[in-house]
Amino acid sequence: METTIILPPETVSGMMELDRGAFQKKISVPHVTVKSSIINSVIKCLKKYLLKLEKSKPVRTADDDGDKKEILLNPILVKSLEVIKKELGEVISKDEVTFGYREITLGYENWKAEDILKAVLPANQEGAQSFSIVGHILHLNLREHLLPYKTLIGEVYLDKVPNISMVVNKVNTIDSTYRNFQMEILGGTGDTVVTVKENGCSFTMDFARVYWNPRLSTEHGRVVGRLQHGDVLYDVMAGVGPFAVPAGRKKCHVLANDLNPESFNALVKNCTKNKVVERVKCFNMDGHDFIQTILKADLMERWKDPHFVGSVHITMNLPALAVTFLPSFKGLMNGVQEVLQDVELPVVHVYMFTKETAEDVAIGQVAENLGYLSKPSEVAKAGEVLQDGALDSDTLKNCEKSKSHKSYESLKRHVQEVIHVRQVAPNKAMMRVSFQLPLEVLLESSDEEPLCKKLKSS
Repeated sequence: METTIILPPETVSGMMELDRGAFQKKISVPHVTVKSSIINSVIKCLKKYLLKLEKSKPVRTADDDGDKKEILLNPILVKSLEVIKKELGEVISKDEVTFGYREITLGYENWKAEDILKAVLPANQEGAQSFSIVGHILHLNLREHLLPYKTLIGEVYLDKVPNISMVVNKVNTIDSTYRNFQMEILGGTGDTVVTVKENGCSFTMDFARVYWNPRLSTEHGRVVGRLQHGDVLYDVMAGVGPFAVPAGRKKCHVLANDLNPESFNALVKNCTKNKVVERVKCFNMDGHDFIQTILKADLMERWKDPHFVGSVHITMNLPALAVTFLPSFKGLMNGVQEVLQDVELPVVHVYMFTKETAEDVAIGQVAENLGYLSKPSEVAKAGEVLQDGALDSDTLKNCEKSKSHKSYESLKRHVQEVIHVRQVAPNKAMMRVSFQLPLEVLLESSDEEPLCKKLKSS
């Protein structure tokens, strides 16, 4: 029995305009008919062989006798009725059961979305099974070869995925500044305002105007899990509040900022909705300015307060650009060294995109933007040094010449954690580096030589 017998008909391959009737097909399946009084015993014995399809029950009342039940079996698993007879013969007498084949009709309603799309789309080019659900919106990121099928894909998902009323497709890359994207509605009606729940909080936003990715829920919870009651969180690129709001719920002191006015407005509303307005202050400004003014002033006040005993965390979740904001910390406390006496330095959680998931590549981006490395190429050399401690002659010669491994090692001692958050594309990984801000960075003077050169000469 061919394995495709319970799949959609091959004739639908290449369909671009959804024709639900074209999916109808007749197949012959094995069945067992028994008295209703022993149906439970028979099902228990044959459970692994049942024909399981969408919108179809494998057990039904027999056509010719209302006191009997007919059990439909999977023709791929049951290649011979003798197998079934043997299994049932051990628990039921042969005069209590009859065996045979029955023709049934399958249709569009009997298959899941993935089965329908696999049957329709070109072989080995499906690529439409990956999606996110945000509230009532199903979000796709279709590749170019699937665009001719986009309307059909939208209709199939509307039919098959419960609790959604709109299917959208991203039509451009995410804007690095405001973290939103243009999208095309493939099916459904209504607006794009959604409400989602994450980590015990409720977030409402206009999905068309702000950034939200449900795949980051675990990561958001992982970072918030590091915060304790009384800690301080500075959220430099806060979005609609996936870090700030749950941190406020944990009774942390939070200053949250986002440049996108739509994100800022949603952030304010989400703080109100989750009853954290007294603990979360919201700002709508450039990240550099936020660090050098609001963050600096508040941090100095915290450190001056003899009763403050919490930890300080800084989140920077804008993977395309966040590391370029790190230079704003250079010299941030220069001239006010007195507030740094016996303080616990802030922990920065910065996100980035890298071509590979090696820790040293991610740390290298942080190091370069803080002035520890003057060239990206030095990251690779530093990584070679750190791989296993063994240096070949060429690597040793290069490291002795540049001294980059010393500056790199100086920063790496401050790194607490490197996390591979998710694989965005085959050569694009989202990474997080959590590190304690080095004191020499905070005190760096603008009129002295770059830190990387100073460390190399040490």
